[in-house]
Amino acid sequence: MSDKIQVSYFSDTLCVWAYVAQIRLDELESQFGSDIEITQHFIPIFGSTAHRIGVGWEDRGGFPGYSEHVREICSEFPHIDLSPDAWTRTIPTSSAVSHHLIKAVQLAEGDGEIGSEAGAAAGDRCASEELTWRVRRAFFRDGQNISDMDCLWALAEEMALPMGAVEQKLKRGEAMAALCRDVELRDEYRVEGSPTYVLNQGRQKLYGNLGYRIIEANVQEILSRPEHQASWC
Repeated sequence: MSDKIQVSYFSDTLCVWAYVAQIRLDELESQFGSDIEITQHFIPIFGSTAHRIGVGWEDRGGFPGYSEHVREICSEFPHIDLSPDAWTRTIPTSSAVSHHLIKAVQLAEGDGEIGSEAGAAAGDRCASEELTWRVRRAFFRDGQNISDMDCLWALAEEMALPMGAVEQKLKRGEAMAALCRDVELRDEYRVEGSPTYVLNQGRQKLYGNLGYRIIEANVQEILSRPEHQASWC
C-alpha cells in the first residue's frame, strides 16, 4: 500500500471553475508529487446542459446569460483564454460523454495499456490527466463541442492513445461502472460541486475557487502531522 497522501479531485469538464483551477492542480502535483497521489473523479454537474442552463438560467437569460457569466469569470484570470463560441455557437449537450471516455483512459492506464508515445504526449501529466485538460481546453479555449464523440475521439488520437484498448473499456461497461462509482463517491463524501479536493479520508474538503495557498496549507498540515496524532486546528 502506498504511503502517499490520497487526494480525490472531483470536477466536471464543463465547469469553468475547474478550467480556471487547472493551474493550481498542476502546481500541487509539481510541489507535492512525491508525497501525494491525486485521483481524478468526475461528477455530472452539466450532465444535461438543457436542464442545468436552459432551465436553471431561464430567469437570468438562459444560455446567452450563462455565456456572459462565464465570460466575466474568465476575464478575471489572465492565465486562461475563452473562445467567443463557448456557450454561444457551441453548446454541448452533456459533460458526461467526455467523462465516460476519460474513465476508459484511466482504466487503460491502470491496466498498463498506455504506451510510451501517449506518455510523451502527456508531458508531466499522466495520459488521463492530459486528456482531461485537452478536453477542457478544446471547449473553453477552442470552442469545440466536447459532447460530440468525434471531437473527443480526435483529441484522444492526437495523444496516440491505444484506442482499441480504450474502446474495449467502453464496450464492456467498465468505464461506465467507474463513472457510476465516481457519482457514488460524490455522495459518500458529500461533495457539493466542482472542483472539490477531498483529503484525509474524507475529513477535509476544499470546494470552489480557492487560492492555491489554502490548498497547499491543508496538504502541508497533513504531511507534517505525526501519524495517528489528532490535530486541534
